[in-house]
Order: sequence, then structure tokens, then C-alpha cells
Amino acid sequence: MSLVIDGKPKRIGLAMSGGGFRAAAFHLGVMRQLQTLGLLDRLDLLSCVSGGSIAGATVATHWNDPGKLDLLDTYLRTRSIAVSSFIAGSLDPFASRLDKLASSYDDDLFHKKTLSALSNGPRLYLNATNLATGNLFFFVTGGGGLAEIGEHELGVEPGPNFPLCKAVAASSAFPPVFPPLRLDADDYSPAGVEYVTLTDGGIYDNMGVNPLLRDRNALDYIIVSDGGKPFANSSQPTESGAIVLKAALDIMMEQIRGLEFDRLQYRHLAGKGPKPMWFSIDSREGQAQEGDAAFASAIDTNLRKLSSEEMSVLTRHGAALVHARLKTYAPELLTA
Repeated sequence: MSLVIDGKPKRIGLAMSGGGFRAAAFHLGVMRQLQTLGLLDRLDLLSCVSGGSIAGATVATHWNDPGKLDLLDTYLRTRSIAVSSFIAGSLDPFASRLDKLASSYDDDLFHKKTLSALSNGPRLYLNATNLATGNLFFFVTGGGGLAEIGEHELGVEPGPNFPLCKAVAASSAFPPVFPPLRLDADDYSPAGVEYVTLTDGGIYDNMGVNPLLRDRNALDYIIVSDGGKPFANSSQPTESGAIVLKAALDIMMEQIRGLEFDRLQYRHLAGKGPKPMWFSIDSREGQAQEGDAAFASAIDTNLRKLSSEEMSVLTRHGAALVHARLKTYAPELLTA
């Protein structure tokens, strides 16, 4: 917000990918570096998926708190929720595993807040995947705009009272560990549809690129922080029919990642998109110390608390990569 270059206002968006607590810690390093550079509080838009939604929603909830990044840091070091949510939801006949996940987020991070409570921060997109249509489904708030939920095909509706914890849970409901979130007509009622079900946003686009390119958001710069699972070559590829399904999903997500990066580049070169900067967790170009990329990439993408060593490398790596990309591709932002 309020970034001016050569006398002209400029708008910056940050996308934070899925990838569990590992990605959230990687994004924390990115945000710490942006804070050091005086750019964090000048961001106009956050587009978040899964683990990125945990990071983005937590920071946006406390946007005016000088310690907002420390709150996220403490959470990632002290909480493990996937296993407990899975077991508790399996044993409770009145709540699903996803309900338990949402309750955990609410108890630790959001404290009954709804989308409308985030109106003072940047525009925030929490992205899920609509299993009814195969489209990106978003929960959006902040930036002085309306709090809304919906998608481009079924439509968008006001959602000021929608619980923030449920939006983050839907965005991070990785199958098959967590079932999808069902939205009935009381929460979302497009014409001709009784209900929709939402799953992890990473199924559609694990990097959250789409909102960054919407004309209505009118961004001049976009930073894409990709903390997701990089595809690794295997000397012993699976021969199991069941495991092929998981491998196929990994391959499809890797293809989407590549296509999204190409999309960012070619739109900008055609003069139809903002200046893009992106980096992935396995990036060695710009790493602060030899081995950071390999160590960070090897950490699991689940929802378990991270050790001090893991937090140190992940945050250092994210900080180094975003600084390197800014220095190379948008040095004007470092002096604005």
C-alpha cells in the first residue's frame, strides 16, 4: 500500500503456495525479508493456498500488530494438528476431521473471527477447489473491499460472517487425510445448486497465481513464493497400481506449476500482466548457504510442528530467495 515509483503509485501482490507447515515457514522467511526491506506493510494483495493460507490469514488477522510475524513463528514451532484432527474426527460421530481442523485453527489463531474482521489489511484471497465445478473457489476480504465467497462460474456472494477458520480449513483440506468442506445454501446459494464441496486449493493451483492476474486487482508487481513439493526424479519408479495414483497427482501438479510460471512470463512480455518474480523451495540460485535448498526441500509437507533447525533453514532460505529475485528483477522496489 502507498508505494510510489517515479511519481506513480504501484501495487504489489504476494502469492503463497501450499505445502503444509513447511511452506508456511518458508513464506514466513519471505515476509520477514519484505518487512526488513520496508515492503511488507505496502503489499496490496495476498493470494494464499493451503499452508500459505495458514500463513497469510494469520498475518492478515494481526496486520496492525508489530509482532504479527512472531505469532506465526511461534505457532509453527509449537503446534502439530494433522494427526490429532484426523483421530479426533474419526472418533467423534458429530464432527468430521475437517471440523476438528477448523476448530484447531480457531482455538490457536483466529478466535471466532469472520472474513469481515480482516477489512483493514491487504486484499486477502484464501483459495480452495470446488469439487462441484472443478474451478478455483475463493474466500476474499480486506483491502477496503467487500468480504465475498464464490467462483467465476457459479457466482460470487457476500460472505462477511463466514468463519475465517473454515475458509483456511477448506483451503488446506488435503485429500484423503481431510474430507471436503460442504457449503449448504445457508452459506452459499448460487442458482440451481443445493450445495458445493471444497477441497485443498492446491488441487487447482498450488501457487495461488490466478487472483494475481485478475484485472480488477490491477497489480504492477507480483511475487510468487512456491514452498510446495518439487517433483523429484526417481531411479526406482513405482510398479504399484495404487501408488501410481499418487505419482500421477504429483506429475499433474508439477505440470501446473510449470504452466503457471510460463503464463506469468508470457503475459508480462505481451504487456498484459504485472512484472513477475517467482522462486521455488528447491531453488539454488540465490540460496544463502550451500545446501539450504536441498535441506528445505527434504522437509515433509504435513502439519506437524517444526524444529528450530527446520525453522532456521526454511526462513533463511525464503528470505534469501525473495531478496535475490527483487535485486535482479525489480531493484526499483528496494529503493522505493
